[in-house]
Amino acid sequence: MVIPVALHRVAVPESAVTKNLLLFLLTPTTLGKYAVYPVIDASLNGASAVLLFVGHGFIKRGRMAAHRAFMIAALVCSTLFLTSYLYYHAHVGSIRFQGQGWSRPIYFSILISHTILAAAIVPLVIITLARALRERFDRHRAIARWTYPLWMYVSITGVIVYFMLYHWFAA
Repeated sequence: MVIPVALHRVAVPESAVTKNLLLFLLTPTTLGKYAVYPVIDASLNGASAVLLFVGHGFIKRGRMAAHRAFMIAALVCSTLFLTSYLYYHAHVGSIRFQGQGWSRPIYFSILISHTILAAAIVPLVIITLARALRERFDRHRAIARWTYPLWMYVSITGVIVYFMLYHWFAA
């Protein structure tokens, strides 16, 4: 099967699953048109977590230039995530959690803590970055002790929310 994508033709292996997935993704319905966004968002959140972890390891070993590069890359991933997330939800709206029983309190506990800390992390990241760029490393270090674990938590729970909402407990 050959699917025209933009101006290119992409060869796709023949299978019912592949055909249905491509038809779903390429069909201009509200969800189908935007179906790739949650995957992109989770990937960007996961990439942010990995970049944060590696960047933190670099500063622990005194490698400031590598730390700076990885933390800026994490910031770029998180910024792209936020842009994609807001665009998706502006067009699709809220997605209802389909899980039942024990999964609901777990999901909503994670979601609520994730949402509150996601709102709090934005100014913390900006302040932490500003202090680093101004070479106020004493003050940068003081706030980064809070920013790093909260940012990691938000990035990791973002991926968990994605899997709970779209895979583990999907209808």
